[in-house]
Amino acid sequence: MDEFRDFDGLGLAQLVRDNQVSPRELLDAAMARYEAINPTINAVICEFYDLACWSIDQGLPEGAFRGVPFLLKDTSAFLTGTPTTYGSRMFRDHIADHNSTLVNRYLKSGLVIFGKTNAPEMGLAGSTENAFYGDTRNPWDVTRTAGGSSGGAAAAVAAGLAPLAHATDGGGSIRIPASACGLVGLKPSRARTPMGPDYGEGWGGMAAQHVVSRTVRDSAAMLDVTQGAAPGDPYAVRSPDRPYLEEVTANPGSLRIGFFTTPPNGAALDKECDKATRDTAVLLERLGHKVEEIITPLYDTEELGLAWWTIVVTTVNISLTNRAKILGREVRQDDVEAVTWAALESSRALAPDAYGRAIMTMHNHGRTMARFYENYDVIMSPTLARPAIKLGLMRMDRENLEEFDKAEMSFCPFSFAQNMSGEPSISLPLHWTPDNLPVGVMLSAPFGDEATLFKVAGQLERAKPWIEKYKDIT
Repeated sequence: MDEFRDFDGLGLAQLVRDNQVSPRELLDAAMARYEAINPTINAVICEFYDLACWSIDQGLPEGAFRGVPFLLKDTSAFLTGTPTTYGSRMFRDHIADHNSTLVNRYLKSGLVIFGKTNAPEMGLAGSTENAFYGDTRNPWDVTRTAGGSSGGAAAAVAAGLAPLAHATDGGGSIRIPASACGLVGLKPSRARTPMGPDYGEGWGGMAAQHVVSRTVRDSAAMLDVTQGAAPGDPYAVRSPDRPYLEEVTANPGSLRIGFFTTPPNGAALDKECDKATRDTAVLLERLGHKVEEIITPLYDTEELGLAWWTIVVTTVNISLTNRAKILGREVRQDDVEAVTWAALESSRALAPDAYGRAIMTMHNHGRTMARFYENYDVIMSPTLARPAIKLGLMRMDRENLEEFDKAEMSFCPFSFAQNMSGEPSISLPLHWTPDNLPVGVMLSAPFGDEATLFKVAGQLERAKPWIEKYKDIT
């Protein structure tokens, strides 16, 4: 893809429409990049070149992304005849016999899916360090994490294997790797994109699916392609007033923006993450917005964290137990990594009413944030408390689970609250450290209001463009 690095997904699709390049040429360029780069970063864990060629030969739909190479994360998204392992030995032989609703929408847009990206087991970590497939390395510094749990997707896009890739977010798993790898990462509102036909919701409604991308317009155009409830979905969010792609170039007016930089859990904040947020606040003021610093904590992280963990471990227990029934046996400790086993044991020790109480806490948090947004249009903070950390600190197979928890909470304390509230939240690559590491800034908006995020994100992208920033690791 070297000669196409200046193009985002929509740009490549335009080249296809103009007959300047064919979908097969783009696929072959992506595969060449994969073969040259993936051994270094370990972002893609399996490729489907033959299947991708077959889809091109069958004739691609005339969608917004016709002919653009694309990757699926190795969780949640099913593509017929291909594996979805959740980064776990328990699912090593799990081959999909149908497409997910979201995948069908991807295919209808003309995307050419050619592989699956790495993820930590069951999506349980903010770093993609996987005992089954190996660690994913950050293209900006291969000794560092690409983030998680969509770390393989982010590393692949940052390294130029594809202009955008599928990602999921249940506690920050789109925004964390977007920040670590210098990309745009939007977590949509709860129920904005479908989880079917296998699930009505993920992680009690905390999980969402979308993409990591190089540009805001790709993220917006992809949400136009995928948004909306499917038949049988348990609930839906209000439809947008107009296409999100139009919002990217729309004037946001003068927004009320509140920002904070102190991690809600009391973790230390790296000076570069603080600088990224404060510099963005100054830029937003210059662009005509009313910006003020928020000093009062927005929420009780201890209560929220316990509820988040309760919901996650309960659903992990269900997933592993269901898989074990298919295999005709119980889940064994050597089937999973140490953190996953701890999650399973934790769920077994919960009180009968724990899950219900956690859901109530989650919904109460959503109401609290809705009231808070009566005074602000957007809330801004660092995406992470630190730039990408060294690999090894957040391995899920390490025996000292307290050290794992400490590393997780000191790295990514900001992002899970939006999963609890269901509000949309986006990480933008607005800063690089003196060591040339990307640092994201996170903006969140009221439930259902992705439109405002795309307006202000597009404005920031025009004021401080980043598309030409990438690390060539060839």
